[in-house]
Amino acid sequence: MSARTARELARATITRQILDAARAHLAVDGPAALSLRAVARDVGMVSSAVYRYFPSRDALLTALLVECYDELGDAVELADASVDRTDHAGRWLAACRAARTWCVSHPGEFALLYGTPVPGYVAPQDTVGPAVRVVIVLAVIAVEAAGDTGPPVSDVGALVDGATGFFVGRGWPEPAPEVVTRVLMAWAEVFGTISFELFGHLTNAVADPAAWFDAVAARLGADAGIRPV
Repeated sequence: MSARTARELARATITRQILDAARAHLAVDGPAALSLRAVARDVGMVSSAVYRYFPSRDALLTALLVECYDELGDAVELADASVDRTDHAGRWLAACRAARTWCVSHPGEFALLYGTPVPGYVAPQDTVGPAVRVVIVLAVIAVEAAGDTGPPVSDVGALVDGATGFFVGRGWPEPAPEVVTRVLMAWAEVFGTISFELFGHLTNAVADPAAWFDAVAARLGADAGIRPV
């Protein structure tokens, strides 16, 4: 790989500064209020100069989504990889805990990824791959565990055909429709539980959010056929 030129290094540095400033604004103002003008001010640029790096607010939002989904995906994949491959329950809990840890540590970014949609913004297709990395980890663990999920939730085969095809089309092991159903339910509940914690809905209801999350994650794993060794 050839060394980057001074111009390329300068561009990368400024791009990083813009993204960092934008992420700081997510934590303070929320995604809907993200302003290129405010970001430009924070990095010491005129607003017109920022457009050389991100041609619109939507382009900046897309870059933030991809970066944050990838950070979250990295954290979850690393946690899964750190556990013995045969300990499916341990892998599942480690992956879920890593998701919670990242989200609790990045509440502004969590609001962008899983909070109220930004009015007028439609995420492009290139955000999908990064967005599904967490659920792919959970699905692969469930498929490899090959446990008994119990009676079918419902006749959901037609509803999850698209999700099953997504896994197969990318070279991952083909999951049974019931496993896909359980994992998709778990995915929603994992992030719903994190959302309740971050937005204060567990206050005065749960004494220890971390312990509560572990209990929820373990139950969801059991529902997906994952049992402790």
